[in-house]
Amino acid sequence: MNMANYTIGVDYGTQSGRAVLVDVATGREVATAVKPYTHGVMDEYLPDGVTRLEHDWALQHPQDYLEVLELTIPAVVKEAGITADQVVGLGIDFTACTILPIDEHLNPLCFREEHQQNPHSYVKLWKHHAAQDEADELNRIAAERGEAFLKRYGGKISSEWMIPKVWQILNEAPAIYEEADQILEATDWVVSQMTGRVVRNSCTAGYKAIWHKQDGYPSNEFFKALDPRLENVVEEKLSRDIAPIGSKAGELTEAFAARIGLLPGTAVAVANVDAHVAVPAVGIAEPGKMLMVMGTSTCHILLGEDEQVVPGMCGVVEDGVIPGLMGYEAGQSCVGDHFEWFTETCVPGHYVEEAALKGIGIHQLLTEKAARQRVGESGLVALDWWNGNRSTLVDTNLTGVLLGATLLTKPEDIYRALIEATAYGTRTIVEAFRNSGVPVHEVYAAGGIAEKNALMMQIYADVLNMEIKISASSQTPALGSAMFGAVAAGAERGGYATITEAAAKMGRVKEETYKPITENVATYDALFAEYTKLYDYFGRGENDVMKRLKKIKADASRVKEEPVW
Repeated sequence: MNMANYTIGVDYGTQSGRAVLVDVATGREVATAVKPYTHGVMDEYLPDGVTRLEHDWALQHPQDYLEVLELTIPAVVKEAGITADQVVGLGIDFTACTILPIDEHLNPLCFREEHQQNPHSYVKLWKHHAAQDEADELNRIAAERGEAFLKRYGGKISSEWMIPKVWQILNEAPAIYEEADQILEATDWVVSQMTGRVVRNSCTAGYKAIWHKQDGYPSNEFFKALDPRLENVVEEKLSRDIAPIGSKAGELTEAFAARIGLLPGTAVAVANVDAHVAVPAVGIAEPGKMLMVMGTSTCHILLGEDEQVVPGMCGVVEDGVIPGLMGYEAGQSCVGDHFEWFTETCVPGHYVEEAALKGIGIHQLLTEKAARQRVGESGLVALDWWNGNRSTLVDTNLTGVLLGATLLTKPEDIYRALIEATAYGTRTIVEAFRNSGVPVHEVYAAGGIAEKNALMMQIYADVLNMEIKISASSQTPALGSAMFGAVAAGAERGGYATITEAAAKMGRVKEETYKPITENVATYDALFAEYTKLYDYFGRGENDVMKRLKKIKADASRVKEEPVW
């Protein structure tokens, strides 16, 4: 293989997009570039600064995604000092489910002046939770009809996913729904901009849009039972033509190649999801190994040989991660967001001053203070539901709990309790898989938290009582996307024939691992038992106080004038 061949991966996160240029032969990351989104996450106002969004909305502007490509790809090529003809492939991944309506020319409806004040014309980000009513109704009707697909998604379809979000557009902005030629994942839209055609990927279709490799989408009769206007939603707004990950979506058009400084005809991989694409980047290509992709949220990906029913899983998709295997997904919707909220709203000024004097960030200061504590010393236990619960309860209406606080409780006590809560949430997920006949033998972690926070990873090792291996890449999803770009190019054009081959050559983990500390394991077992009692009490219907409080809050803050869309 020519050592001069490179591939580019672009990872679209919640706040920014990042590109990495990788040596095809070794997986060595040669150059990286990051572009924060110009519009960020829109959860209060539209770009006009006037149109206010309701609670639980989270939108983005698709123009930001194109800016990422236009700025980061020329930057990594320049930094590496290579020429465009050395780049054999390109792959991208996205947070999901992140959707947008487009016209027949593949242009987002929010680009049209007449729709720029209509929130439904923009991208609905993965953490847009305002379609909960639609999700609840979908789950009720699916359960009543005995729809077989429910069991593949842990018994519930999330409000974060494609169909509830599409239904919300239809309910609240029928004109946008009618005008949309297609509604598709942002990751597929970006690929369409590069290649000139829409190719829908099997990963988001399977995990987020209730598509099954053998059975296809749910029946038109099911969609009609949801709403007569949705009877033909697959034919009218989606597509039954689904391309498997690991295949080629197309090639860069002349126009788009000129925009990003690459050659026309460069291979573009079928789009993917950030967590799923990270699996081969740590060298995983076999069952029983779970990867935690830890960022604002955490996604847990696990490979299995058979399709099993796991309560509260986000999905199981054949060929969803690695061809030839079942890919299981679970997740926690509040991890990094959890800690960010705490540092921004709950830390006293003198802590901020102390961190500044020491020349460190507030997260590092709190971590250092929390690391001095013995397990259980704070007397606190928390539930990690500040942004709802994805797995195993699939309920965005759940909220956070902190129990055991006194007048002596310090910020580092709470900070550590929040870290521990996310570890307990992961253990709950691991036990759900094991109890359902899906083995978990090894645990891997990737993402900024896994790379930077040794205390957190040690806590996870202790709570899980398992060794944890850490990705060697600081840009694991981007590396994974670059690997799929190499596969899209194919061996004949300097890439690889399969993702399994690419994983063997390009994927890697660090030599250092986190091993459980015996004395900590016993105490964490006792604390996890308390967490589980709270988890069941508040999460399984015995006390729905969180939902009652949410309703009271909504009633108190509802604007009297209905928004004019």
